[in-house]
Amino acid sequence: MSDDILFSVAADIATITLNRPDRRNAFTLSMIDEWADSLEECQTRDDVHVIIITGAGKAFCSGGDIDELMKQGQARTPQERKDELVGHVHRIPLTLDRIDKPVIVAINGAATGAGLDLALMCDLRYAAASARFAETYVKMALMPGAGGAYVLPRIVGRAKALEMLWTGDFMDSEEAERIGLINKALADDELMPHVEAMARRLADGPVHSIRSIKQAVRAG
Repeated sequence: MSDDILFSVAADIATITLNRPDRRNAFTLSMIDEWADSLEECQTRDDVHVIIITGAGKAFCSGGDIDELMKQGQARTPQERKDELVGHVHRIPLTLDRIDKPVIVAINGAATGAGLDLALMCDLRYAAASARFAETYVKMALMPGAGGAYVLPRIVGRAKALEMLWTGDFMDSEEAERIGLINKALADDELMPHVEAMARRLADGPVHSIRSIKQAVRAG
């Protein structure tokens, strides 16, 4: 595993940190694969009861590293580009859909495009007051390719989702909390203590009951 994804497990809690702060944690295909591999490992390990996902530096995730992905895709056909999405980026939502353990995301900074969409697929979302949110695909004349068109309307409703997707406008943490995009906005220095306390509470709780509740809610 490279340094682009930091993965650790302590006291039944796994922490996955996106670690390309110089690129606002924009992901490459190899980074996405490492992220998905870490999630899959969490599901199979008995010593992992709860998963925390966060970012290093001032951003959570700005989505795909467009410069890097375009460089890799210059000689690829449309079908090959589709296969890249299915074989790499889509691994995250598909893996998250299979995980029945609690997944908490600590949004430490800007979450945009696919970075926001992948955060929305987690169970609980807490954000720093300084965080900002935007569905920026439209500004590059792109379709949401990481599941946002599916998950966003189910969180904020169809009309609000279309407004976000059509305009690409930024939203602050206060508004994100108001519309239910996140569970709670917290002062920047309170974000990780709050997330870690919630993770600890769940990790120490009735593990099988918590997992069964998640399965029932998802099935519903």
